[in-house]
Amino acid sequence: MTDVARPVRVLFVCMGNICRSPTAEAVFRALVEAEALADRIQIDSAGTHDFHIGNPPDGRAQAAAAQRSYDLSELRARQVESRDFAEFDYVLAMDEDNRSLLLQQCPPEHRRKVRLLLEFAEGEVPAEVPDPYYGGAQGFEQVLDLIENATRGLLRDFKNNQ
Repeated sequence: MTDVARPVRVLFVCMGNICRSPTAEAVFRALVEAEALADRIQIDSAGTHDFHIGNPPDGRAQAAAAQRSYDLSELRARQVESRDFAEFDYVLAMDEDNRSLLLQQCPPEHRRKVRLLLEFAEGEVPAEVPDPYYGGAQGFEQVLDLIENATRGLLRDFKNNQ
């Protein structure tokens, strides 16, 4: 159980931090704000690779998110840092490849924090959030559907453990 005085910290992680993880950050932030829990949950996102550091999210991700009233425009890509494993309570990867990369970097005492985001989803969903980068608009819609489902489950998990 986390310290009540300290907010729970959630880090969403994908490869480049320009599609899936910033989408998850924005969607979860909107849920947390709607529940008036922003003082109790801090949210960030990062990538396992340094391809896009400092760049805004992919324009297609921003457009798909905007259609559902999520704003990604202020977010900027960053790479996962070693201190993230100590600072965050949840380090949630979008897929198994990125989870494996995180576990390679993660100190043993923090390995329990590294999980797949879709572990929190309800119903029949794939194990991973697919990377929409090389596909069309429908891929970004699917990513949003999966992330909305999983972040609702994550918020339920948070509430059940408080």
